[in-house]
Amino acid sequence: MTFERDHRIDFFRGLALIFIFWDHVPHNPLGQITLRNFGFSDAAEVFVFLAGYAAVLAYGKILAREGFLITCVKILRRAWVLYVVHIFLLAMLMGIVFFANSHVETRDLVEEMGMHHFIASPQQALIDELLLRFKPNLMDPLPLYIVLLAGLPLVLPLLVRKPWAVVAVSLTVYLLAQWLGWNLAAIKDGVWYFNPVAWQLLFVLGGAAAIHSQRSRVPETRPLIRQPLFLTAAVYVVVAGVLTVLWRWPQIHDALMPASLSNLLYPISKTNLSPVRLLHFLALAYVTAKLLPDTGWTKNWLARQSCRMGRFSLEIFCLGVLLAPLADMINAMTDDAFAMQIFTALVGAGLMALLGAWLEFNKRLNQTLKRSQTATASA
Repeated sequence: MTFERDHRIDFFRGLALIFIFWDHVPHNPLGQITLRNFGFSDAAEVFVFLAGYAAVLAYGKILAREGFLITCVKILRRAWVLYVVHIFLLAMLMGIVFFANSHVETRDLVEEMGMHHFIASPQQALIDELLLRFKPNLMDPLPLYIVLLAGLPLVLPLLVRKPWAVVAVSLTVYLLAQWLGWNLAAIKDGVWYFNPVAWQLLFVLGGAAAIHSQRSRVPETRPLIRQPLFLTAAVYVVVAGVLTVLWRWPQIHDALMPASLSNLLYPISKTNLSPVRLLHFLALAYVTAKLLPDTGWTKNWLARQSCRMGRFSLEIFCLGVLLAPLADMINAMTDDAFAMQIFTALVGAGLMALLGAWLEFNKRLNQTLKRSQTATASA
């Protein structure tokens, strides 16, 4: 099986990173146009699903070319790099938050970021950081990705050969987590905000989608309007979007929503990846893939910036984590002026795009130098 890169994955990973940044800047007006405002799921589901998709594409190639042992080593080495990045990123984030908090009087940034554990018990906080139990706000996705990636060697060989068998086992674990309340311990709220026992299903589904995308299949010739699965998914996406928008007007929402349905639907847990969140994301992903079936549209200028960010998702994510409290500080110092909120949101996204451009330039430069050195050695 050959594994080819899908530029749509890079585009939506980059877009998800921008949405995550905007969602974590309090009172940010651009945070009102992100995915979470128009459905049950948000950019976190996009990030985890596409992380699984990209990981299986990347390491599936290595598995086919170099074998299982080398693949395991490379996956675990990458997980170790992510772990080290997590530690340094948290240290930098704490420095920025404490600096910003000393310059802002209108709100407590330490409280907003969930860092009082470090103030109350710094030594224990350092130990909990090393054990992935101390995770201030903004930091939750990275430890989740570390755990999921570290577990990938356990399922990758079977996932490549029999993806639906792995999905069935993963779904069983997910359902047991919902029923029995399985989760990992953490300082904040007592458990991980992103329960890895539940969110692993989305990561596995992303990997299974990557395998499926590489297999030849008969294209669907019927128009979308005649495809029952597409229609069902589209209706669910629209209904979820309407309900989410109506949350802003509780009286209208309560008048339209029967009590029996409300009791069945709510609460919608993000921690345990509530089934309605999972189904909403899968429906949205399916509808999007159907409506945007090729990658030609990713070649326009704006799409290329997002694709570039998606290709360097770790570095861009880290920058977004550091920019969010800085943007919040600047907004607070100007009394949350609307123009300044828009300005900091756009500048932050621009800096993320610039970092992506710089990283790609360095990558191409290194590749050129290697080719030049190889040619010189062969001469």
